[in-house]
Amino acid sequence: MKFRKHIGAELASELRAIKNRLHRHILDEIETLPSGNDEQLMQFVKDKTVHYIREQRIAINQMETEIVVKDLVDELLGYGPIDPLLRDDKTNDILVNGPHQIYIERNGKLELTGLQFIDNQHLLRVIRRILAPLGRRIDETSPMVDTRLPDGSRVNAIIPPLAIDGACLSIRKFRADPLTAADLLVYQTFDEETLALLRLAVECRCNVLVAGSTGAGKTTLLNVLSSYIAHGERLITIEDAAELNLRHPHVVRLETRPANAEGTHAVTARELVRNALRMRPDRIVLGEIRGAEVLDMLQAMNTGHDGSMATLHANSPRDALNRLELLSGFAGYNGSEETLRQQIASSVDLIVHIGRMRDGRRRVLTVEEILQVADGHYVTQSLYNFEPLTRLRPKLSKMAGRDAGSGGRRYV
Repeated sequence: MKFRKHIGAELASELRAIKNRLHRHILDEIETLPSGNDEQLMQFVKDKTVHYIREQRIAINQMETEIVVKDLVDELLGYGPIDPLLRDDKTNDILVNGPHQIYIERNGKLELTGLQFIDNQHLLRVIRRILAPLGRRIDETSPMVDTRLPDGSRVNAIIPPLAIDGACLSIRKFRADPLTAADLLVYQTFDEETLALLRLAVECRCNVLVAGSTGAGKTTLLNVLSSYIAHGERLITIEDAAELNLRHPHVVRLETRPANAEGTHAVTARELVRNALRMRPDRIVLGEIRGAEVLDMLQAMNTGHDGSMATLHANSPRDALNRLELLSGFAGYNGSEETLRQQIASSVDLIVHIGRMRDGRRRVLTVEEILQVADGHYVTQSLYNFEPLTRLRPKLSKMAGRDAGSGGRRYV
């Protein structure tokens, strides 16, 4: 990558064409190499590449040859064109839409890179190389997979025939140094008053639900809030793919297990929540409420496990309450609507809504306290609201409610 910064687009395209010609040649040759370590394989690739360039009289200089060799080594021994992206600390998400389109997210904004896989088969080989050490497979009989890398990065892949335009790969990278409350203050995710409010809620053992859209920063906020839990308490985390990195000395981490090739032996979040209740937890932290585990989590929050936390996909506190009801219905809840609402109101103390602005920044938009249910309706109190300063007309203000800007604050 360090050389590619100094070459033009035309030369980069030329080198990519040369690399594509070399790719199949090296693949054929590498099958004759006895098993060895990575250094031996790298030297083998370099020798074969240099020999092929000389034999074919390809007009490229030493620097350009090094670029081709490095890219080939990444593709044959690493993760192809996304290998340098995985090593880049500034890249948060890697999104591969077929072999010829790779996007990344940096600072909350998507960017189209100039990187490409050679073809769909090349992309499939890289996906399988990622999954092999994890004991997971992907093929026509099992064309979707959701898992995580050893460093905690989350991986999702889907291949044809479900993905029409070629295999798709999404990687949410795991930060080696998780963001702290001080970092979020610098990034203006919240101000000091809002942080003090959230810290007090955690220390007072309020049950907190963090709601927001995909990529809004729910997990990051949950990590920060966990730092305010007293060190004498025992935490149990439950996730589909382990992403939480709680700043606490006593954490037991549990992770769901998908079904095997025969469709059996799956372990769901609901089963793990029920098991966690037998493990003497002081608080339970559920990575995301997305299914039948909602009823068990609400029950845990309401039966002696105060201070528990969870995240939920929702666009507002009101939407979060509606989604809890919807998921409870899917989970087989048979009671009345009012009884369910009373259960939710007595279980959840605060809903913290976090969103992503148009400029890519994440910001806490609302902190809503759930008080009670009266006449079949939730009674809530807004403790914090982020409001943009500019409001042109009612319809526009509703659309701009998550817009960027130097907004004001309103405490009720």
